[in-house]
Amino acid sequence: MKPVTPGRRTRSVVSETAPESPAQWHRVLTLLADISLLIGTRTVWAQAASHRMAVAAVISVCYASILVCGVLALVVRRTRSLARVDLCVLVTAVTLALSAWSVFHRGSDEALLTTQAAKELVAGHPVYGQPWPWLFGHGVALTPTVTGGYDLTYGYPPLAPLLTAPLLWLGHGAAPATAVSTGALIVGAVVLWRMLPVPWRPAATMVCLGFAMLTQYGRLGYPAIVALALLVPVVVNWPRIGRGGRLGAAGVARAACLGAACAAQQLPWFLAPFLLAGIYAVRRGELGGRAATLVLLRITGVAVTVWLLINTYFIVSEPGAWLRGIALPLTQGAVLHGQGLVGVSIYLTDGSDRLDWYAHASALLAVGLLTLFVLFVRRLGPAATVLPWCAFFLATRSQDGYYLMMTPLWLAAAVTAPASEFATAWQPRPRLFARPGARVAVASLVLLPALLSAAWAATGTPPLHMRVAALHRASPVAGSRLALQVTNTSGTALAPHFMLTTGQGMSQYWTVVRGPAALPAHATARYELRPPAGPYIGKYVLPRAGVRIRLRAFTDAPQTLSSAYVRLPSV
Repeated sequence: MKPVTPGRRTRSVVSETAPESPAQWHRVLTLLADISLLIGTRTVWAQAASHRMAVAAVISVCYASILVCGVLALVVRRTRSLARVDLCVLVTAVTLALSAWSVFHRGSDEALLTTQAAKELVAGHPVYGQPWPWLFGHGVALTPTVTGGYDLTYGYPPLAPLLTAPLLWLGHGAAPATAVSTGALIVGAVVLWRMLPVPWRPAATMVCLGFAMLTQYGRLGYPAIVALALLVPVVVNWPRIGRGGRLGAAGVARAACLGAACAAQQLPWFLAPFLLAGIYAVRRGELGGRAATLVLLRITGVAVTVWLLINTYFIVSEPGAWLRGIALPLTQGAVLHGQGLVGVSIYLTDGSDRLDWYAHASALLAVGLLTLFVLFVRRLGPAATVLPWCAFFLATRSQDGYYLMMTPLWLAAAVTAPASEFATAWQPRPRLFARPGARVAVASLVLLPALLSAAWAATGTPPLHMRVAALHRASPVAGSRLALQVTNTSGTALAPHFMLTTGQGMSQYWTVVRGPAALPAHATARYELRPPAGPYIGKYVLPRAGVRIRLRAFTDAPQTLSSAYVRLPSV
């Protein structure tokens, strides 16, 4: 036998006891999370340096932390050391989020509405169905509706005002609501970071607090951020909820978080059916139909109970107004807006006389995707947190924020709910599926109604033909009267509401001072309009020469949009 030299023996022992070196992809994730904190930080620092030097100094320390963490992410030798770097990156991200909130906390219209709802709640006044026009104007966005008015009421479930009420001492503006949403985002980020496996934790920091993406929504005071934070513990390892037929304390807590999330904002209403259907399918594959049903009933029961407890005061004190209020985003008839298919009617064509079909297409797609999810849960299960938001691409309000704010849930599911979790999930298998190509045919058939509805909406024609006849100017930059000649080319009487827009989005309505309230079918009339005015609408300024101006007319029954590029007369 060949003798072993002492040197070799020593190297062998050292190699066996040496700590594990971190994977290169873990280093890259840590570095990307670190880099993501640089985005938008200079803007916050520049604002703070002008009047809040202490905050600017804290941000400068965060810059140093980012640089040091960037070096350490590439040079540390042990997995445990890299995990500590990940923690340092998270602490730096939280510090930057709080610094940004201390500088920018004016909030948005949603934050102002939430804060006002909290004030009314504390005062014992009704919260729902109450217009608060004084909150708007001075840069605060309005939500125009196809009826020619604006939505000036609170239209979300009540958890956000309940959480905001104890913080009203922070100020008279939107600061209390923005503090709640920013705090919820930070808590959600920390919870997600803690619940993910160690190598994936930098991704939580990056998605929740990096890129200046969700932190901005937090500072704007969106109630959806509160819902996101509550959904994080629900989504992490969600296929394991109820494993073995037992919920346990953790399962009950996660079901309670689901109910609370549904009481914070409406977006979780669209995600919950996918999660519940997926849990039932996985548990039925494991335990059988009866036991899976019992698990599903227990989860649903806990979630509904928590949802009812949060809403109880409002159900008792103002039941009708409460019900209309929490359903408002679905029923308010807000004008088209967003980055989805509605852009065809808003920007690529002159409108459509079939706008209602965008909403029908969105609802049909949501139902179709849920049906496909149930039929093919073994394949689609990992995408449960992404599929619900696809329906919003066809909606009349298809803003990217509806799914952008839920992207941390995509990460949570990608890491903790892989395809292997659904390998034995139950799937309904009718005899039809045994035929070749049947699954593709079924999937196409399920999605076909939504696609046809969307095509029907996008190919509609504008019912009104409009031409600017005259513009009376009060000054070179202000108009006093705008005269239009409008022809109704449809077979239905329409009540138009007019606005002038430039670029993306919608503006305020002009007031009709002369012209029929309803223009009969195939009739032509002259309308005279005056610029938008009111206690919550700022002074209207005419666009400068050379700017593309689009005249738009919305009608309510039926919902239509007619648009035309116009050139304003010089006199």
